[in-house]
Amino acid sequence: MEEWIPIGYLLSAALFIFGLKKLGHPRTAPRGNQYGALGMLVAVLTTVIKIQSDGGAQWTLIIAGLVVGSVIGIIMAVRVEMTGMPELVALFNGFGGAASALVALSESWKYIENTDLALPTGLSIQVIMVAAGLSALVGWMTLTGSILAMFKLKGGISVFGKWMKTPTWGPTWLNPVKVVLILSVFALIYLSIGEPRNTDYLWAIIAISCVLGIVLVLPIGGADMPVVVSLLNSLSGIAAAFTGFIIGNSVLIVAGSLVGASGLILTFIMCKAMNRTLPDVLFKSFGGSGEKAQLTRTKVGSDADEVAMMVDGAQKVIIVPGYGMAVSQCQHQVKEFADLIAEKFGTEVKYAIHPVAGRMPGHMNVLLAEANVPYEQLIEMDEINPEFPDCDVAVIIGANDTTNPAARSGEGPLAGMPIIDADAARTVVIIKRSLSVGYAGVDNDLFYMDKTMMLFGDGKAMMTGLNTAIKEL
Repeated sequence: MEEWIPIGYLLSAALFIFGLKKLGHPRTAPRGNQYGALGMLVAVLTTVIKIQSDGGAQWTLIIAGLVVGSVIGIIMAVRVEMTGMPELVALFNGFGGAASALVALSESWKYIENTDLALPTGLSIQVIMVAAGLSALVGWMTLTGSILAMFKLKGGISVFGKWMKTPTWGPTWLNPVKVVLILSVFALIYLSIGEPRNTDYLWAIIAISCVLGIVLVLPIGGADMPVVVSLLNSLSGIAAAFTGFIIGNSVLIVAGSLVGASGLILTFIMCKAMNRTLPDVLFKSFGGSGEKAQLTRTKVGSDADEVAMMVDGAQKVIIVPGYGMAVSQCQHQVKEFADLIAEKFGTEVKYAIHPVAGRMPGHMNVLLAEANVPYEQLIEMDEINPEFPDCDVAVIIGANDTTNPAARSGEGPLAGMPIIDADAARTVVIIKRSLSVGYAGVDNDLFYMDKTMMLFGDGKAMMTGLNTAIKEL
């Protein structure tokens, strides 16, 4: 049986790689998830077989863990709304990092406490301590940072029935603190090499890493949060790779490396979409002051009948989805709107997808895929922007920061961020509850243009009314 264990790990790693490849396109993403799930199943079964062959598995603990974990996962998956998906992703990132750090701590502790226990082939106690220290740094930093990111995405936390907004403090005095904390961790890892049996160093690393996770995420606010979620996802994979090195598990090293590398690639893609560098996000904190622009202008709203008449005869309509669509859960009404105008007026319909629309990478793609919007109609920002000058009507549903012309000014929290060029369309229709500022706290000049029509109200209610008005034409 033992000779099949490497083959099982190889098959699992191959499934992870194929799954990751399939995740590169919305059409193949479901199959990619299936490959990844199957790869994890193979990895778990192979690991259990290995444990059994090494001296017997604790079946009670294994089964209990599987049952408890499955129940928690099912409950969270069923209850979470699409608007809460970014928070759930952030929380899962933290759990992944913490799980890796706990395994690394348990394994290293075993060798620290039992001097007679044989070390893994090719590893010394010093090497194990270095790997355990790095795993603790990344894992616990990921946990606390992810929890704080979750509450930031949620907007706050309820304490004894009172809603408290999550603080966002500027980096003026926090940047030196970050540097000192990081250097302290590496100093402790260095000291642990000289005294590998001294557990005080390991506990100190854990404590500092927890504080470091909070300090790193605390100043980050505004539109930079998708970058943070992506980075934390990468860190959870890196923590898993360090843990795999300690326990000598090749599939954990491969899976962790894949998650870490793909997460870093996605992070840099997000940074490029925001016109930021990763150091800028971590240390300059664009949009992190938490201050909101004061509204001094007004705009008269339109009604659904006016918008329906404007859409009548439009040859080209581009829909720009945003977080407001996720909040109101109106993706199905949006799909109905697109189908109505395409069938009734022969209108060409496309969707403009900003890379960081919503509060996590791919948020809009997931929502629109749920409504069965054809994948070929989902066009990325760089490809769709040149088409707006020829667009008769741009319909914006709850998107604010990603369409805000203030990003072109070079000043403020959105400075330099590439945006959807919806203001270049002949007519702009914006569905939004009010004129309130977006997540970055910047007023949007697009609202007040003469060619802009505002439909004030809940996204689902407004889209339903618009669809009704179009049917009655």
